[in-house]
This record gives sequence, C-alpha cells and structure tokens, in this order.
Amino acid sequence: MLYQLYESQRALMSPFSEFASASAKLYDHPMSLFAHTPLAQRMSAGFDLLHRLAKEYEKPPFNITSAKVDGVEVAVQEQVALEKPFCRLLRFKRFTDNPTALSRMKTQPTVLVVAPLSGHHSTLLRDTVKSLLHDHKVFITDWTDARMVPADHGPFHLDDYVEYVQEFLRHCGEQVHVISVCQPTVPVLAAVSLMASRGEKTPLSMTMMGGPIDARKCPTSVNNLATTKPHSWFENNVIFRVPQNFPAAGRRVYPGFLQHAGFVTMNPDRHMNSHYDYFLDLMRGDDSSVESHRQFYDEYNAVLDMPAEYYLDTIKVVFQDFALVNGSWVVKGEPVRPQDIRGTALLTIEGELDDISGAGQTRAAQDLCSAIPASQKFHYDAMGAGHYGIFSGKRWREQVYPEVRRFIARFDAVKSVEKSPAAKAARKSAPRAATMALAQPVAKPAAKPAAQRARPAVAARKAKAAPTSRRASR
Repeated sequence: MLYQLYESQRALMSPFSEFASASAKLYDHPMSLFAHTPLAQRMSAGFDLLHRLAKEYEKPPFNITSAKVDGVEVAVQEQVALEKPFCRLLRFKRFTDNPTALSRMKTQPTVLVVAPLSGHHSTLLRDTVKSLLHDHKVFITDWTDARMVPADHGPFHLDDYVEYVQEFLRHCGEQVHVISVCQPTVPVLAAVSLMASRGEKTPLSMTMMGGPIDARKCPTSVNNLATTKPHSWFENNVIFRVPQNFPAAGRRVYPGFLQHAGFVTMNPDRHMNSHYDYFLDLMRGDDSSVESHRQFYDEYNAVLDMPAEYYLDTIKVVFQDFALVNGSWVVKGEPVRPQDIRGTALLTIEGELDDISGAGQTRAAQDLCSAIPASQKFHYDAMGAGHYGIFSGKRWREQVYPEVRRFIARFDAVKSVEKSPAAKAARKSAPRAATMALAQPVAKPAAKPAAQRARPAVAARKAKAAPTSRRASR
C-alpha cells in the first residue's frame, strides 16, 4: 500500500513541479517582464529549488563519448556486451584512426567494474569509468531497476548475483582484472572463490573498494541497523509490491524511494545546507556551483528498486550471519572458500572518513585470501576520503586511481611476461631468480606518507630488507 500511496503522491506533485520550473524561467528570462521586477532573482531561485525537490529523477546516461589515450583523443561508444533479465554488461568500446594510440589500446588491460546493486544506478561510477578508460578496456555491470523486470522472470537472490558475476568474468576473458565497489565486494569475492575451488581460471587481480567483507569491524550506522533489527523486521517493514503501472507489477521489492530516504537521513544537515547553498548560488549567479549541485543530485536522487529476495539475503548473509568470514556461506550447494584463491593479486582500498563501510571491513579480505602470496596482497588507505571519495571526485582521480592503475599494470605485465617465450626459457634456466623478480612489492616514492600509499600486507621491515630489488622495480 505504501508504494501505491507514493506513486499517487508523485503523480499529484508532477504538475506542480512543472509549474515551478516554468515559473523559475519566467522570473529569470531576460525577455520576460517579470524578470525586471523586485525580488525576481529570489523568486526564480525559490521556484527552481521547489522544482528540483518535487521532480522525479530518472536514470541519467553515462554520457561518455571520448577519452584520452597517451594524449590522443579517442571516441568512446557504449555497447551492450551481454544482457540478462536483471543486469546488462556494458562495454565502453574505444575507436581511433591514430595507429600509435590504436596499437597502445590493443595491449591495455581489460577491467570489469562490478557496480553496486544498493539503490543507485551504475552511472554513479561514471567518474570511475572515465578514469579507467585512459588506460584500460572497460566493462561495467548495469543493474536493472527491479520494477522494470516482469515477474515471470522469477526471483533474484544473492546466489544469482554471484552467478551473474561469474558469467561476466568468463565473458570478459581470462586476462581480466575485476574491480568491485562497496556492496559487490562480497559477492565478487564469493564468485572468484567458487571459480578457484572448481579449478577455473580466476581474474589476474581483484581490487576491492569500501565494501563490507567483515561487517563486524568498526560497525557504522548501516551495520548497526542490520544487527539490531531481526530479519523479519526488514521483510515486514521495507518490502512492498510493485504497483500495476510498472512491468514488474506484483514483484516484491525494496523500493528506491525508501532507500533514498535512508540515504538522506544519514546526513540530513549536510543535504539541507547543500540545498540552501544552491538557493544562494542561484541568486548570486554562480553558474559553476549551480551546475555542480545539479549534476550531483541528478545522480544521487536517481534510485532503483532492489529485488526483495536479494536484499533480504544480503541482510542475513553479510550483516547478520557474517557467513563469508565465518566460513558458513554456501552458494547453490557449493561452499565459499576464499582460501582457495591462489593466482589472483589483491588490492583492498578504504576511505579514512567512510561512514558506510568502516575501517578494516574491506581489509578483512587480506586474511580470508590466505593462499595468495603476501607479495601479491596490497592495501591502500585514502586519507581524507569518505565513501564516495574512493571512487569519485578529486581524491579518486588524484590519490586512488594512480594506485589502482599501477597495481593493475603490475600484475597485467607479470602475466604477459610469464607467457612470453623469453620468460619461459628464463624460468627453465633460473626458475627461482625469475620468480623472485616478479614477487617484489610495488615500489613507492620515499617521500610519500606511509598511510597514503598502497602497501603489501606484510610488515614494513620485510620490505626494508630488500632495498636493491625495490629500486629495480621502479
């Protein structure tokens, strides 16, 4: 009933939103007489704010049409590589007539970005994709709004999510690097674990960013809500059926508007101040600040419904039973064993000010993946970054992405070297020397603070014990 009431309210507010938009233009357009009356700018700003508060926000486009590869501008086309009922695998295909850039693009690593299915659309990672396109072939998961998936496609559980990830990894090929942001760190680790247990080829590397691998560590308000309420509370209070005016009529979902309300209530003062600043910027004519506000909230306010089965599974498996870290998670009859992963390098990333995934939650993957050599496990703390800062904005571009790029390049190069005839011959003549040369930690400039650089998950004193090898890897 709540979903139906919300849709009725939205339908009633729609004409008022359009009226506010028209009124804002009426008081702002230079050819309008109203624009020359006292308080015209204040009236225009007020109506504009009302319009944005009342309007419905649809999924924004990625709108990525170009990227630079070694200084050369190349065209980018968004393509659907694989389509499933609840998700599309998108590829951002790059094109150029420049032979040097084309040759470079062919040798760049392939990256699969697994976007979160936690309320927002995958376009929330637009900045992530833009940065990656400079140096990588990029795929991304684009999760479908559950209210648009007809009920005859059946339910979608967390186990199905894990299967989707495995299928996407196989589609991208053996030489793929996977990046998971926030919520998907858990199912991605499960997917790779199951592939390793079966003896399948696993990704060259895993980069896990701000995810609840072990939600017991430094619990946040999100974790506390999940642990203080019984599982039945979530099923009885946040799960509703999709109204008749959508393709998925009757499907049980966790509605996007409820998720959005939860996002806002986490930091209500911040959002109130942001909207008030927007009002003041409109009056001052600060077009740059106004556009920044619009771009952020066009993305932030665009939400999707999650399948009820998937959401309830996540609450139980990740936040109540801690099944991954307790070793009790079974996906369709197969136990999830991260300790079986061997040939995949691991980088975990956390934000210093992350209020969604607390400190240590993502880093817990380092201990779970005990069979990965210490020289292939790294951790990075993004100083001054909140949850969104580790994958979007200035801190992502200037602090986090350079570390991710170096990490992927290192282990992509390692596999390329291992496959080359010269490397095979070298291993036959001096296998131990070749192995040691590839196993050294990624070097960092000495002037960088220790807390701001990616570091192997071994004691710093071990790194200091091999200064000659560290210089050689630069």
